[in-house]
Amino acid sequence: MPKEFRISGRLAAWDLRGGPLAPAPGRPRLLGSGPLSRLLRTDAETSGEPWAKPQTPSSLTPDTAVISPQDPTLLIGSSLQATCSVHGDPPGATAEGLYWTLNGRRLAPELSRVLNASTLALALANLNGSRQQSGDNLVCHARDGSILAGSCLYVGLPPEKPFNISCWSKNMKDLTCRWTPGAHGETFLHTNYSLKYKLRWYGQDNTCEEYHTVGPHSCHIPKDLALFTPYEIWVEATNRLGSARSDVLTLDILDVVTTDPPPDVHVSRVGGLEDQLSVRWVSPPALKDFLFQAKYQIRYRVEDSVDWKVVDDVSNQTSCRLAGLKPGTVYFVQVRCNPFGIYGSKKAGIWSEWSHPTAASTPRSERPGPGGGVCEPRGGEPSSGPVRRELKQFLGWLKKHAYCSNLSFRLYDQWRAWMQKTHKTRNQDEGILPSGRRGTTRGPAR
Repeated sequence: MPKEFRISGRLAAWDLRGGPLAPAPGRPRLLGSGPLSRLLRTDAETSGEPWAKPQTPSSLTPDTAVISPQDPTLLIGSSLQATCSVHGDPPGATAEGLYWTLNGRRLAPELSRVLNASTLALALANLNGSRQQSGDNLVCHARDGSILAGSCLYVGLPPEKPFNISCWSKNMKDLTCRWTPGAHGETFLHTNYSLKYKLRWYGQDNTCEEYHTVGPHSCHIPKDLALFTPYEIWVEATNRLGSARSDVLTLDILDVVTTDPPPDVHVSRVGGLEDQLSVRWVSPPALKDFLFQAKYQIRYRVEDSVDWKVVDDVSNQTSCRLAGLKPGTVYFVQVRCNPFGIYGSKKAGIWSEWSHPTAASTPRSERPGPGGGVCEPRGGEPSSGPVRRELKQFLGWLKKHAYCSNLSFRLYDQWRAWMQKTHKTRNQDEGILPSGRRGTTRGPAR
């Protein structure tokens, strides 16, 4: 278990034996490119060099030396000139016996030079971003490994302005927003993001307080929001190297309302129709007392598939009939809602999440297969051939243009009844018995 102690007001990590935490054997710890990258090598590469062997300090001797500059903040690619100056006369603490470590790894002696009897200088070039946002630990040690002084290096980039702010209100009761950090994203430094908001024409700036609610760059405003008045919303990013502010987003709560998925979704068969299912649902109850319309979408898939088919033109109905399905097949169906027109809002609204999947199966086909006792009428053409061809064309138009049109399905039902009646009449005219045998036409009795 590591423990922590303070060096010149900073925190450093040590293991329980009193030694600095070192990286796992065989893993390189590179601070920069160029000469420094070649000098910070793996444990296996440096095991034969005396200067690279780990030292376990027998004691801590704080306040006997100082590192300058203390806790510097630098841009990536910068160079650092640092010094460790010993105060007083601690035993064995002369400049010739001092050495540096960075994040628990001893730096090569080529990076240091003695300025005088009590001061050791360090030169680091072309620095990469800090390995931890709390800063990299730069420590000055005496010959016996004891710690004399420490400093934190903060190497990174200033934030760029956040962008792509989007917000939504769940049932007009709250507001949740999320955004994207600047173009380069990672700054290698702790960067604080604050979402600010205010009423457009008056009022003071407010700061959102509930962060990371729907992801790392998001914030939730739970209450005390005004309706019928636009808000201005923006995000400020700040770290040790600077700050940036996003563009201002102006919105009205009524224009960004979303709701819960439609409840009580029921899927059932349509009589004995083998290619259809009926879907019914209830409007979201949270918005039942508000003046609004709603658009719905349905999506469905077969049981052994991950590909969904979406029905877009459901309009504001709370029922729909799916046609053109496979007989004897299990389907999963989901519905979602887009509330719009709340108190006269002209915006398109925001889609809810999909409802939980509801499953139902279509009836199995009762059509006889080849050789199943169907009699061929005279002329070699099935009596219902023209009717079936026309019906197929009708169903093709229906699937393409009117998935959930009640009028279209009434026409379809009438067409199907007419087809069955026509088929029955033709069989009677041609003398085909229900068993498939042809009857004998008898002449008038003599």
